[in-house]
Amino acid sequence: MSDDLNLDDFVCFALYTANHAMNRVYKPLLDALDLTYPQYLVMVTLWNEDGQTVGGIGEKLLLESSTLTPLLKRLEAIGYVKRERGKNDERVVIIRLTGEGRELRQRAAAIPRCIAEASGREFAELKRLGADVIALRDALQRKTA
Repeated sequence: MSDDLNLDDFVCFALYTANHAMNRVYKPLLDALDLTYPQYLVMVTLWNEDGQTVGGIGEKLLLESSTLTPLLKRLEAIGYVKRERGKNDERVVIIRLTGEGRELRQRAAAIPRCIAEASGREFAELKRLGADVIALRDALQRKTA
C-alpha cells in the first residue's frame, strides 16, 4: 500500500520550510533598513510606483487594508512614507514615499543579489521558480474562490 502521508513528498511542507529559511536570510538585511518583510514589500511596491492607494497596495500584496494600516503607520512613523487623504474622496488614503523613503531604495538595492547568492542559484533561475510558485498559488486560489 502506498503511503501518501510522507513529509518529504508534501509540496506545502517544502514551501513552508523554504519560507522560514528565506525569512532567516532576509532578517538581518531588513533589520539594517529598520524594516520587517511585509514593510519591505510595501516599499518595493512604492519604489516601483509611488502614490498608490492603500487598496491598490493591498491588491498587489494580497493583504487586507486592516493588515496594511498598522504597517503603513509604522512606515510613516519612521519617516519612509506619508499618508494623504484623497482630494475627491476622503475615504481613500494615498501612500507616498518621503525623500528618506526614496533614498532607502539605494540601500535596499543589493538585497535581491544577496538572496540569490544565499540560495546558490542564478537570479534567472529564482525568477522561474517564483513564476512556478505564483502559478501554483493562483491555481489554489481559483480552487478555493
